[in-house]
Amino acid sequence: MNPTVSSRPEYDQDLVELLWSFGGALREDGISGLEYVEQLSCLILLKRVHEQRHRPLNSQDVLGYDAWGQLLSAARDRQFLVYEQTLVRLASRPGTLGLLFRRAQNRIPEPTNLHRMIDLVDRRHWSGGDSGAIFEALLARLSADQKTGAGQYFTPRPLIETIVQCVQPGIDDTITDPACGTGGFLIKAFEYLIDHFPSGVTSAQRARLNADAFFGTELVDATARLATTNLVLHGVTQADAANPCVTVGDALADPAVRRATLVLTSPPFGRRSTSEAPYREDFWTGTTSRQLNFLQHVYTLLETDGRAAVVVPDSVLFEGGAGELIRRRLLTACDVHTLLRLPTGIFYAGGLKASILFFDKPDPRPDGSPSTKRLWVYDLRSQHAAPAKITALTGADYGDFVSAYRPGRPRSERVETPHFRSFTVEEVLARHGANLDLQVAEPPAEPFMLDEPESDLHRMAEEVTAELRAALAEFAALTEALRPYGVHGGGPDPEAEQ
Repeated sequence: MNPTVSSRPEYDQDLVELLWSFGGALREDGISGLEYVEQLSCLILLKRVHEQRHRPLNSQDVLGYDAWGQLLSAARDRQFLVYEQTLVRLASRPGTLGLLFRRAQNRIPEPTNLHRMIDLVDRRHWSGGDSGAIFEALLARLSADQKTGAGQYFTPRPLIETIVQCVQPGIDDTITDPACGTGGFLIKAFEYLIDHFPSGVTSAQRARLNADAFFGTELVDATARLATTNLVLHGVTQADAANPCVTVGDALADPAVRRATLVLTSPPFGRRSTSEAPYREDFWTGTTSRQLNFLQHVYTLLETDGRAAVVVPDSVLFEGGAGELIRRRLLTACDVHTLLRLPTGIFYAGGLKASILFFDKPDPRPDGSPSTKRLWVYDLRSQHAAPAKITALTGADYGDFVSAYRPGRPRSERVETPHFRSFTVEEVLARHGANLDLQVAEPPAEPFMLDEPESDLHRMAEEVTAELRAALAEFAALTEALRPYGVHGGGPDPEAEQ
């Protein structure tokens, strides 16, 4: 089974190079890559709604005034002030517009550089079909810059595309990501629907797709803005939508108020302090582990007959205590049918070992027996001995897994191979601690024992790696929280600038 080839146009790589190169020049002035892309997202959105306002057919006045026109017509020494006033004004708007500019600030202190950025954005038509791909390419560049720590918000797109191809989002699905980062899972699920759009879709189905078929949660304001910009540029939502696709907040803090038929996520790893650990009556157990809490949260998000794919650190597969309890509950309550062991280092944290759990949520079995009957494990890790860089693996590297997975086909048709093996639920539950760290192929660099858990030293190393990744995320969130909210008090009234 070959991956579907999209008919979407190629993006302008020269423009990406030009924009990213200009950001490099700004970094010499102390402006980080993340701050630069944030500014680009604001300017691109202003230019895009300007284009919608002035197009000859089906024009749309998103803002109620021409913010980009005011910015262009302002004298160069006043552009700085006009831009800041625009950001403050739009941040107070309701709905998606307010989220797009939530706590946004001008981070380009030199008026000449701001003018050059405005000129760069103005050269491009941002209502085009490849605008989303251009923005994605900039985010990929940003995620590869380890100094920014932005990689934690960007799951490699070939991996996301592989997951989406396996779960096959449908026209009646409601799709969510409770840790959406820059929106990759939601966008790739949307693109899959576009590429596989069925005939005979009703007006009600179309309306639901446009209104509330996609939603996500993101903890950090700046990342939520980038995700929403990404969703707008890809056509998943509109800049003036009344209900934002992305909610800013802690997804683990409270029970889910909306549920979904499909959950796709790569949540943050690490631990919280005991005082910060969420208490949820709908969870199976309390724990300070973020990844274990997100696994429980995903279960509560799913509708009956829903399905999920969750990226987890390998510690989730063998961790004792709460980890064992959650694994046993998940195996009983869900059909945990597939585990993909990823190459080491596929994420920005170089030594991190991670896997993907695929599971469905059927009705509970009347006799209380596990809903899981057979767990299939595919070992991609043993096929890539050297630590993989984010850009190292392409869709072709996942092709054999997709073929073995057999999307849309009964799992009874699956065939075991040297890298793909099945285990009965009885075999899994009989292992010490219901250990899911099931290796099916000989790792090239280190020995293993199929029936024994990994050494305590290895487990400690995995947990330390997860802790460090969580600390980076906390520093990023703290930095965002300490930013001033915008221009207040002095200066002309923004409303008077109409």
